[in-house]
Amino acid sequence: MAASSVAAFWAVATLLIMVPGADWAFTISAGLGGRSVVPAVAGLVLGYAGMTVVVAAGVGTIVARSAVFLTALTVAGGLYLMWHGAMTVARPPAPDTPAGAGPGAGAGPGARPGVRARTRRATLVRGIGVSGLNPKGLLLFLALLPEFTDPRWSWPLPAQLALLGVVFVLTCAVFYLCLGSVTRRVLVSRPGAGRALARFSGAAMIVIGALLLTERVLA
Repeated sequence: MAASSVAAFWAVATLLIMVPGADWAFTISAGLGGRSVVPAVAGLVLGYAGMTVVVAAGVGTIVARSAVFLTALTVAGGLYLMWHGAMTVARPPAPDTPAGAGPGAGAGPGARPGVRARTRRATLVRGIGVSGLNPKGLLLFLALLPEFTDPRWSWPLPAQLALLGVVFVLTCAVFYLCLGSVTRRVLVSRPGAGRALARFSGAAMIVIGALLLTERVLA
């Protein structure tokens, strides 16, 4: 696999990551409610890392070809996003407030260490669910990664797919860390605007989840 192929994949992956979606909404709501956006981004990254392993091992193709598995994944992902979005709309986090009660929210600076630790773990798990249960992410990986592999390269195909997956995961980590941190810094002195943006992010997750379910039903 030539460096030019990896660079081309990185360029395409970056453009796709920059398109707003469920990951954006989750990162923004988590960044507004917590002292750090790292747990949320770590969850998203772990979800995509798991997806990379599934695709590189060939399991992803089996899942994509099975109507039952794909439907189950779509329903689970759609319902999860809708639930998470609804809870975020109902209890929107705001910068520097102890909003640990809501999904995606972190613990404010006044929270006890134990509460902050539990909140970080919960946010991490939610991030894994947002990215790992997204069937569109799996289908994207299946369609995109093989296009940039090179059969003439000495590395076996699974290793090439894993390398491209790592590139995608690292790009996700950098982009969403920047997105969450910038959003938080801009809105830290505007709690009202922060709550409004959090509610908008939650509504976006509800819409995305509903679209997943609708597309699967009409497919």
